Amino acid sequence: MAFTPPPAFTTRPTLEGTFGMSASTHWLATASAQAVLERGGNAFDAVVAGGFVLHVVEPHLNGPGGDLVGVFATADDPGRPVVLMGQGPAPAGATIEHFRGAGLDLVPGAGGLAAAVPGAVDAWLVLLRDHGTMELADVLSAAVHYARDGAPLLPQAVATIRRVEGLFREHWPSSSALWLPGGDVPEPGTLVPNPAYADVLDRLVAAGHSVRDDGPIGRAARIDAARDEWKRLVGAAASDFLAQPHRHSTGGDHAAVITREDVAAFDAGYDDAATAEFRGHVVAKAGAWTQGPALLEALRILDPLPDAELDPSTARGAHMIVETIKLVLADRDAHFGDGARLDRLLSDGFAAERRALLGPRASDQWRPGALAGVEPFHPPLHLDPDALPGAQEPTIARTGDTRGDTCHIDVVDRWGNIVAVTPSGGWLQSSPAIPELGFCLGTRLQMTWLDEAAPAALRPGARPRTTLTPTLVLRDGRAVMALGTPGGDQQEQWQLSALLRMLVGGYSAQQAIDAPALHTIALVDSFWPRTWHPDGVFVEDRIGDAVIAELAERGHAVVRAGDWSLGRLSAVGIDRDRGVLWAAANPRGIQGYATGR
Repeated sequence: MAFTPPPAFTTRPTLEGTFGMSASTHWLATASAQAVLERGGNAFDAVVAGGFVLHVVEPHLNGPGGDLVGVFATADDPGRPVVLMGQGPAPAGATIEHFRGAGLDLVPGAGGLAAAVPGAVDAWLVLLRDHGTMELADVLSAAVHYARDGAPLLPQAVATIRRVEGLFREHWPSSSALWLPGGDVPEPGTLVPNPAYADVLDRLVAAGHSVRDDGPIGRAARIDAARDEWKRLVGAAASDFLAQPHRHSTGGDHAAVITREDVAAFDAGYDDAATAEFRGHVVAKAGAWTQGPALLEALRILDPLPDAELDPSTARGAHMIVETIKLVLADRDAHFGDGARLDRLLSDGFAAERRALLGPRASDQWRPGALAGVEPFHPPLHLDPDALPGAQEPTIARTGDTRGDTCHIDVVDRWGNIVAVTPSGGWLQSSPAIPELGFCLGTRLQMTWLDEAAPAALRPGARPRTTLTPTLVLRDGRAVMALGTPGGDQQEQWQLSALLRMLVGGYSAQQAIDAPALHTIALVDSFWPRTWHPDGVFVEDRIGDAVIAELAERGHAVVRAGDWSLGRLSAVGIDRDRGVLWAAANPRGIQGYATGR
């Protein structure tokens, strides 16, 4: 056959129903989102509820001080993909000169100096205001409950806390007070309350109490009042607390530069989606301020190839996919950044030029494409023996090799609203916890370069190029699928394999998510210390000895990653031919779940 047949059995069914479906990287977020649907809310109410719960139940993977990217289509306009932009920019004081003057050649991977303006909470509130139907108090009730009473701490969260225990004890006492209750690393399953964050959420709700109008105008005004309160509260607390020098991942002590004015000036909002056609579908992503267009470019390169060369379960297909990923991620680092144009990068001619470079052997060269009139940026290609190859975000280099990543949530409702959101940043290990808030700020600026020539250079007011990259798929002019995954530089890679299996191989979503995954580490890491790896493919052992052997023969340095270790996808969709909604979630880690009816 041209494509490996889908497996007869999966770890769980692709759920089907007609009322509503939710899927995420944590069962409590999924359940909270679905509960909102059951109370009459729509997909946007539900995804916001689940998103705030993720702050509490996956604090090592995202937080209120972080950021997010979403993509959605509404029931009223199912053919228009819209990007939810929750990526805050660099503060006014975050200049290359300031960082260089502090003796830095890279933006640190941990510490308040690497903080972009927090964008996640404002983005959630904007989405709720514009497309939801419920009051803020109702949507936040689950998150307030878990913050006030505690949620069972995940083993992965405990492992993260243990790896940074020394940092917390010696340098970040506010984080120690929050995450070492009683002075010890908590055991998995411990309920760790966060009353300060619960109070913050209660204050957001209380901010709208003076608005008495019960109609939609009053509801919107209450949510805007909550946004104003968020900016005032976070701007004051974060700027005051982080102005004190504190330990960063570089080993030095620095003060943050974020100010009240930086936080107050940011408004989350919406962007037009970037799109590419592939095998009768349109795939929609966020723009070049994310890595999303790399997936679109990969699909443009692979589209004309025979089906057999698109099968991730074969050595031939895996090789072509990996070599394509190497090319598009080189283009990402050479050309992507806030404000970069995509017309040439996604053109037929450019895709053909890149396709011509796909050979039978693995390349160990960093090969960005050339654009007319644009000199490709060449980042420093550092091989660092102390860095962890294949680590997902955020890597805590030199203080412990924790492997976090991020979160993801998808919701579809009975009216046809469909949304995928990838929140991240503000990890508990990002920077010192701000006592008044119960959370820390993120470190997204580590994805910028201290080089004016870089399209993703550190520039005040510019968004750092984020790895967050959810996906929306349309067919016949209407949205049919929303998906995404944690994983930093692996996000597009895991999504690409799943999409190829679904759109070419005929796999169901759960079959595609369960299928053996792989990714290359032949890329420039988006995270500090920004190392480069010339070759290497991580594969799940279930892909088979024969495939692994042939990949090695083709010149790939293959790393066996175990049977169930790579990929964190979840997805929801609409089978418009049958009038059925569906959902699927990742079984790896025994944490992600889908539900619905």
